[in-house]
Amino acid sequence: MNIFRIGFRAMASDNEVVLAAADEAGAQTAARHAIAEVQRIEYKYSRYRADSIVSRLNAAAGHGPVACDAETLGLLDYAAALHQASDGLFDITAGVLRRAWNFKEPRVPSAAELAPLLALIGWPRVQRDGDRVMLPLPGMEIDFGGFGKEYAADRAAAALAQQGVVHGYVNLAGDLNVLGPRPDGRPWTIAIRHPRQAGQVVATLPVHRGGLATSGDYERAFDLDGRRWCHVLDPSSGMPVTHWQSVSVLAANATAAGSAATLAMLMQAQGLHFLHSSGLDFLAIDHQGELHMPAEPLQSAQHAVNDRQTVG
Repeated sequence: MNIFRIGFRAMASDNEVVLAAADEAGAQTAARHAIAEVQRIEYKYSRYRADSIVSRLNAAAGHGPVACDAETLGLLDYAAALHQASDGLFDITAGVLRRAWNFKEPRVPSAAELAPLLALIGWPRVQRDGDRVMLPLPGMEIDFGGFGKEYAADRAAAALAQQGVVHGYVNLAGDLNVLGPRPDGRPWTIAIRHPRQAGQVVATLPVHRGGLATSGDYERAFDLDGRRWCHVLDPSSGMPVTHWQSVSVLAANATAAGSAATLAMLMQAQGLHFLHSSGLDFLAIDHQGELHMPAEPLQSAQHAVNDRQTVG
């Protein structure tokens, strides 16, 4: 079998399906199913599309309920579980804060700007009656951005599996679901990018299967007054977290990995205890550049191989 890499654009990112197949035609056919699944989820849940269920829920805020299908209700259930597990730190109603934060320019919003937005945040306010969901306050929003891309990676991998793919992975801008190892049993070597040195690798991780995701302070961020201001925002204060430069987690699937990485970022210094107690493999880099990992260390960057896939 040969290894094929099929790139595509979705969710405002460059993505890739990598799989082993007998020929290119078979690889392309399987990849098309995975890509279609990513596009389906993007169309259904993107807040940038007026016809998405997320946009319809947000537009109806303060007016009335919206009927949701089983998939959407399942994602809302998952959001509720994350909210409870994080004591409210993971809150999908916190997306309203982007109205005050624009990470394309170095400006910190004032307390007066943040106050009316903070008043709209609160997952427990979301009302559900069967399949009908309502945001009670005008201006409230939900946003699945905290785990939507990872969920799409998992669904795309499931689509590949339905096509008989057992060796390969889906990479959505650094969030991966690995179906299985290379045909010869060797793992895929995934390189974790350095959060402060562009083009550099901080470590590599051999992955046979599972989900790998990274949350960090380096993509949507700016530096001002001697500190980094990033897009990971504490819903209680509206301010960026500051303790971690990067957190990468390997879990059973990409959704679980991404959620754990984001939770660790939001928990700040307490995130390290959370990561250790989770039993998951991880690589975390704190604000001072110190690396943290489980007792069994990740493979060092110096031993990365040439066919590695850089993520993070």
